[in-house]
Amino acid sequence: MNVNEVMQELEALGTERTKKIYLSNGAHEPLFGVATGAMKPMAKQIKKDQPLAEQLYATGNYDAMYFAGVIADPKAMSPADFERWMDAAYFYMLSDYVVAVTLAETDIAQDVADSWIVSGEELRMSGGWSCYCWLLGSRKDAEFEEDKLRQMLAQVEQTIHTAPERAKIAMNLFIYTVAISYVSLHDLAVETAKKVGPVQVGQDKPKSKLISASDNIQKAMDRNQLGFKRKYVRC
Repeated sequence: MNVNEVMQELEALGTERTKKIYLSNGAHEPLFGVATGAMKPMAKQIKKDQPLAEQLYATGNYDAMYFAGVIADPKAMSPADFERWMDAAYFYMLSDYVVAVTLAETDIAQDVADSWIVSGEELRMSGGWSCYCWLLGSRKDAEFEEDKLRQMLAQVEQTIHTAPERAKIAMNLFIYTVAISYVSLHDLAVETAKKVGPVQVGQDKPKSKLISASDNIQKAMDRNQLGFKRKYVRC
């Protein structure tokens, strides 16, 4: 399939209901409102196609950008490619669920994510912390340096309450993911979650809310999920 054929198919799959949901989460025009599950048959047909993924991502259409992540060949992408994709990721559903997810399937994931975490830019920070969540939730513990993760937990404890909004959410998820998916640091992550306490987000909205890594860790433990690893990062 070429880019025009894919765009026509995505447009046909879009619904107003899904479009409204995406818009309420920060997406903007152009978009069609395609449910991710509806993309699976086309993804199976195309499989990996990096040139097509690049064309789709460049359209600026949210659904096309998301689908680009589905069919991308992550190992064909360089750090500069990921920087370019992140530059175009205008809200968290792209930075955290397209760019970070795609990055998590590469050998350069930690290096790129590390640079994003210290960038000071909200969506890069969010994408960097999110990438570690995808990595920890799918890769063997031996692929990570325990001391580095300890330092990252300390960094979260010290900076989460003053971090940008989306970074707060991703950092809170990082504590949870270490606690559940990196067993040797479970106790430290639980302690970090207690020290951090509830994190306030949504202060720019009519009603802010509190998120708690401790609560989510306990729920996962109640479901016997300690040591959880997913088989695939991308759908």
